Amino acid sequence: MKQLMKYMMRYWYLYLFAGGSLILGIVMDVLSPLITQRIVDDVILDGQTKLLMPLLILFLILGIGKGIFKYLEEFTGDVIGISVARDIRRDLFDHIEKMSVSFFDKFGVGELMSRIGRDVDRVWDAAGYVGLLCVEAAVHTVFVLVCMLRISPVLTLIPLYIMPIVAVIAFHLEKELDQGYESLSEITASLNTVAEENLAGVRTVRAFSREDYEMEKFRRYNDQYYERNMSIDRAMITHDPSISFLTKLLLVLSVTVGGVLVVREEITLGQLSAFMSYANNIVWPMEILGWVTNSLAAGLASMKKINKIMDESSQLPLAKASVKPENIQGNIRFDHVSFEIEGRKILSDICIDLPAGKTLGIMGMTGSGKTALVQLLQRLYDVTDGTILIDGIDIREMDLRTLRESQALIAQDVFLFSDTVQDNIAVGRRKDMETLEIVPACRAADADSFIERLPEQYRTVIGERGVGLSGGQKQRISMARAFVRKAPILILDDATSALDMETERRVQQNLAQMEGMTKIIIAHRISSVRNADEIIILQDGRIAERGTHARLLEQKGLYYETWKAQYL
Repeated sequence: MKQLMKYMMRYWYLYLFAGGSLILGIVMDVLSPLITQRIVDDVILDGQTKLLMPLLILFLILGIGKGIFKYLEEFTGDVIGISVARDIRRDLFDHIEKMSVSFFDKFGVGELMSRIGRDVDRVWDAAGYVGLLCVEAAVHTVFVLVCMLRISPVLTLIPLYIMPIVAVIAFHLEKELDQGYESLSEITASLNTVAEENLAGVRTVRAFSREDYEMEKFRRYNDQYYERNMSIDRAMITHDPSISFLTKLLLVLSVTVGGVLVVREEITLGQLSAFMSYANNIVWPMEILGWVTNSLAAGLASMKKINKIMDESSQLPLAKASVKPENIQGNIRFDHVSFEIEGRKILSDICIDLPAGKTLGIMGMTGSGKTALVQLLQRLYDVTDGTILIDGIDIREMDLRTLRESQALIAQDVFLFSDTVQDNIAVGRRKDMETLEIVPACRAADADSFIERLPEQYRTVIGERGVGLSGGQKQRISMARAFVRKAPILILDDATSALDMETERRVQQNLAQMEGMTKIIIAHRISSVRNADEIIILQDGRIAERGTHARLLEQKGLYYETWKAQYL
């Protein structure tokens, strides 16, 4: 609640304006029954017909004024709700963007989408129109009760007895709804995750004929979603009739007791008419109590889920005074580096010294820790022990943006945006890249030939995640994206796995001609690393062998066995 209040207080002046409109609208609303009283007592019963027209004009003015101020209140409430939702959604997305990779290991995409979307929309309602409606109902009730007391304290006892009963029912309803919406929020996130995974992996689902399994899995979560919503509806259905009955009982008792008081001449017929207008006015806050409680409970439950995300902190502590080297050369050193995740050892005592401009080849079995080295170098995770230095600077002391801008990564799992080929290549240098720089980079990645055959060449829009392109084509676009960045450190993480032998040979030749950058090549093919200045072989997170291509062949160890499997 404190976090929500922080956002709401940014717009205190709008709340003040809405509150003023709210009070003026209520004042005009509670004055109208007094005019009704005058019309009945003075005009109809006492025959003062000259008062009729002025009273009707005043009644019309109050009605128009009430409509104007009600419009201003509701419009301002919507502006506040939209503004608060915009701020929360922006801050939530910014917070997620700044989180370390371990955060995304903990929270699924479906859950995060649910928080950014539906949960923020529910907070929107609570902070805006629904919240103001709740305040209006409370203030309106107080004003009406005061007017009722002035007419007849005896009749006012009726709503004073009934309203506490309604309040107790609403309190129990809110408690049940709060629990229900919290549970619903969890299952909504799970449902979104299942749907997102299925749609993103639709080709895999088709390839393995998993449609029936996936439909059954989705059906299970969908049924749970249905049950959560039904439990909320059951709570509403259980309590709403009681509230509705009590409001109707209030009107019946008011008419009955009021009629008796009129007969006894303790109040006039006009006063009874005014009181019944007030009784009708005090009914609507009680009737909407369930709906308002429902919306507020949903908004507060959603805010709890949002706060759960906002309370997460990055596992990458930033230095108080980050170092921003002006010109990174690319000297890389792993000094007795060890890394583990949740107690599982990934790397142990890794020592690498890679001078600027040199090339390091890394090979090893799947799961040996090759990609972990890259993730540590980019500081997606922090080392458990040891130090990684670039140009003699501990990367934990280096400005994170500067660190990552000094590296260009070509990953095996290529992610392409639903955008033009040109914009996908320029993703790392949108602000300062010239269009003419793209073509040489594509030529170096051997991508120019197939791009120029596309319908609109470099301005062709490719589908989500590069749909319509082959694996090799996507890898070559990814290479061009890295080449055009012109970073001092170039990392290829199994980046040629989808290329045919001839295309790989051309790319390797182009890579060899690129000077002035430090290269790290992770591969399973010896052809990708054989010309490296040093090659290391990882096994179970440790360096099992290291040396040049010729020296490793002489050792007749793991590298030699791989060479025999690929060439003999």
